[in-house]
Amino acid sequence: MRVTSSKWFAPLLSVALGLVVLAAQTVGGDPGSGLVSFAIMSGFGALILFGGRSETIRGLRGDGRDERFRQIDIHATAIAGLAVITAIIIAFVVELARGHNGSPYGWLGAIGGLTYLVAIIVFRLRG
Repeated sequence: MRVTSSKWFAPLLSVALGLVVLAAQTVGGDPGSGLVSFAIMSGFGALILFGGRSETIRGLRGDGRDERFRQIDIHATAIAGLAVITAIIIAFVVELARGHNGSPYGWLGAIGGLTYLVAIIVFRLRG
């Protein structure tokens, strides 16, 4: 927990992921797009690192988290999860309608659904 609370964690993770995407796109034969992806990810990391004293930036960065921001983060994560699950379900149905088997959306939906069920059980038993 302490590592992710550092103001350096999110910016360095952003740069690291940018390097991974750059490498993947270079191996895939598109280094130009890889450089654009790296620039976007690094730019986001710089914005988070040098974003000033904004409470929102500090919360995203990790060094300004309090109970209120944790609640905001939980709600934002739930909404993002709902959006992704909805997109996976729609993509799965569209693939079935096209006569395909629904992959990989069926697997992604199954992973999401099973993770949700396990989390409900675990949190219920702990609480």
